[in-house]
Amino acid sequence: MNTTAILSAVAVLGGLGVLFGLVLTFADKAFAVPVDERYARVREVVAGANCGACGYAGCDAYAAAVVTGEASITACTPGGQKTFDALAEIMGENAVAVAPEVAKLLCQGEDGVVKSRYDYQGTPSCHEATQLAGGPTACAWGCVGYGDCVKACQFDAMKIENGIVFIDENKCTACQLCVPECPRSLIKMLPRAAKVTVRCLNAANAKDAMAACSKACIACKRCEKACEYDAIHVIGNCAVIDPEKCTLCGECVKVCPTKCITQQA
Repeated sequence: MNTTAILSAVAVLGGLGVLFGLVLTFADKAFAVPVDERYARVREVVAGANCGACGYAGCDAYAAAVVTGEASITACTPGGQKTFDALAEIMGENAVAVAPEVAKLLCQGEDGVVKSRYDYQGTPSCHEATQLAGGPTACAWGCVGYGDCVKACQFDAMKIENGIVFIDENKCTACQLCVPECPRSLIKMLPRAAKVTVRCLNAANAKDAMAACSKACIACKRCEKACEYDAIHVIGNCAVIDPEKCTLCGECVKVCPTKCITQQA
């Protein structure tokens, strides 16, 4: 092959390279998907935990949904009010004040407090244990204590102590991932300000309730009579507090004979 032919081939290849480059550049610009500049700002202010509490598959997906208007600016509960306010500013929405919540276990059935029905030797799972003759504890409404909720918590806010779940409220982000993991629906999201709590959900009569657990509600209604604010009522054999009416006076706590009603400082 002579020099002229080689140079011609190189020139052709070079020309094709330039042509393909121009075509790709044109295609890139012609078919580019516009990126909303707000996306990066939204992604920067969300919690970044990728926990899925917002209902989306991670923070990237949530940020995209916020920008398109598909997701609420208050769905990132781990970010809290600071994140809500920042998202409102970015999206041009009115800021929304959301009362902070925390997960609470409505049970005090610790070892020695609740009676045992049998020694469970199966898979250490609350869901599995409750499938075997209703569960190993005498209280059919109590914490089983195998920590399905603990495994779901991504913020190290839960652990098993004395046979039941302990929730560190200082670490709880109200992500709610633990809530559906309890087969007995014992974990509830309550306002952080609700310091008075009925730590029981049993629906048994007084005799059967006390036979199963020494800290069970026995539906005596002493709390109802002691409350001056109509904030607590016995419903279905168990006391229930209306946090919007509760003034944290603590009178119900004082008169509860089984100490199933607790008050935090």
